[in-house]
Amino acid sequence: MKKVIFIIFSLIFFVLIYLFLISFYPKNTGMFPMIVILYILDVYLYWVYKNNIWSRTRRRGLVISFVYWLPMLMLISMILVSTYYPYEDWGRKFKNYFVGFILIGYLSKLVPLALMLISDLLMLIRRMTGKNRKKKDSKVKGITRSEFLKKVGLVTGGLVFGTFTLGMFKWIYDFRVRKKIVVLPELPENFQGFRIVQLSDIHLGSWLSMNEMKEAVQIVNDLNPDVVFFTGDLVNYSTDEAYPFMEVLDKIEARYGVYSTLGNHDYGDYKRWKSAEAKEKNMEEMYAVHRKLGWHLLNNQNKVLKIGNDKLAIIGVENWGSMRRFQKYGDLSVAIKGAEDIPVKLLLSHDPSHWQKKVLDFVPAIDLTFAGHTHGAQFGIEVPGMRWSPSQYIYKYWAGLYQEKNRKTQKTQYLYVNRGLGAIGYPGRVGILPEITLVELQKDN
Repeated sequence: MKKVIFIIFSLIFFVLIYLFLISFYPKNTGMFPMIVILYILDVYLYWVYKNNIWSRTRRRGLVISFVYWLPMLMLISMILVSTYYPYEDWGRKFKNYFVGFILIGYLSKLVPLALMLISDLLMLIRRMTGKNRKKKDSKVKGITRSEFLKKVGLVTGGLVFGTFTLGMFKWIYDFRVRKKIVVLPELPENFQGFRIVQLSDIHLGSWLSMNEMKEAVQIVNDLNPDVVFFTGDLVNYSTDEAYPFMEVLDKIEARYGVYSTLGNHDYGDYKRWKSAEAKEKNMEEMYAVHRKLGWHLLNNQNKVLKIGNDKLAIIGVENWGSMRRFQKYGDLSVAIKGAEDIPVKLLLSHDPSHWQKKVLDFVPAIDLTFAGHTHGAQFGIEVPGMRWSPSQYIYKYWAGLYQEKNRKTQKTQYLYVNRGLGAIGYPGRVGILPEITLVELQKDN
């Protein structure tokens, strides 16, 4: 009877939420199916562990139940509150940790949920095929298999929770300098040993510490760069996120300047604006930020750098992403105008899918492209002999240096995908640490 009452109450609750959203805030209904799915999975896992939760005192059961359901309560409250007070306007620190703990809560449930679903699915198959009629639940070291899987799920869930909590407080600003030498046979003599420092995906809307920003800038300057390339996503939602950090970012030093391009987050497309004029004003403010910092923003433009009698082209395109939800403003044919005959061409393009879909077909061939965007999913494993991240299931080129032939000319082209300096969504890093890249150009080995 309790189960029936619980199910009826749940259905009524979600129907009321849906009616409220569709009546007053139809734009917020997009997340509703995801919440329902998460809720169903939450209910399933809760009933699996129900006896364990309530095995001792009532007070203990209530506390554990509250903690278990807290991520769902936080998620629902976030959506409801954001209908009145837009999420992007929440306090920086509160917003980061609020979303962070929702994500960690559900990531912690992922392994036990998968184990129990697989176990129940196998049991269902055995029952349907008649192989389970005479079999009792098998035992592993004195406990049933289902109890063993429950314990494994609890342990792994706890490890996930602890690891991702550490990622929020310990590894989010654990900057790593990654150094690469790229050999370009046509590199002019005066550019031999040319040092490029790349930054990407700073996401100032999620940045919590001014001291760590100062540390990152100091690392950049200590690398003694000839140029600094910034490949997009300076902010999360709006340009004003950059203002508190401009004094620090203005201290970035490079012999021949800082060159930048825009990422998908820099256009203000993820914020609800009061009017089209307000959004346009935000865009103008973004351009102004780059100007005030002294950065050369290349929006489908190029800059020819000259040392002595030698030239090198720095080309920048606006964001171009292969997925439908991302802008396709980048136009390489426009950006390269006037630089077609420069012997070595470097490209700044935020999304690495642009290289895969467009740049590898483009003539004249681009020698080396710098991208970001993926963050390496901010989670993965990178040890000698092994690289893995969820990002690789979305992007073919997700982190590090890649080499391919131009599909038309067969000229060798390079792509470097920076793992990002900041974070968005999950406010932390696990395994894939924040990156500052140093690329040195060489004419030969």
